[in-house]
Amino acid sequence: MFASYAVGISTNIGYGTAVINMTGPLGKLRFLYMGSEDFAADLKYYRDSVGGELLWNFKAFGARVAALRVGEGPLLLIADHRPAPSYLPIYEVKNLESTVNQLKSRKCRPNSGPFEIPNGPCYVFKDPSGNEFAIFQDVRPNAMGVSYTNPDNPRAIRD
Repeated sequence: MFASYAVGISTNIGYGTAVINMTGPLGKLRFLYMGSEDFAADLKYYRDSVGGELLWNFKAFGARVAALRVGEGPLLLIADHRPAPSYLPIYEVKNLESTVNQLKSRKCRPNSGPFEIPNGPCYVFKDPSGNEFAIFQDVRPNAMGVSYTNPDNPRAIRD
């Protein structure tokens, strides 16, 4: 069985309550990984013009990546090493290997992985049109947030 999350929504309709359970095989959408051609301009736009809350901002291994909360749902990750324009949805699954095996049994093949992201192991899949999505298991919750709060971290950018 796919690892999944359920969200219950209750609505009062006339004489009773309707409960709708929304589940999906890929778990919870945690991040939208957005490509950037001009990291500084994009960060300023989403932080200052849109009004997003900057959660962390790093420069490491020749790449800049920042996380912003711009609404309910997944965090927006701006990344200068991803092609622009592009978005990579990244889903959190409870059991990565089990989910990968289920996807493979349904003829989905990983495009890359396993590899490590700050939160844990990850795979990327590509659909027939070339759209990508990633799945990961969160074995290091809030790794980037904790690292960003360390005042001695030379990779954290606080501008």
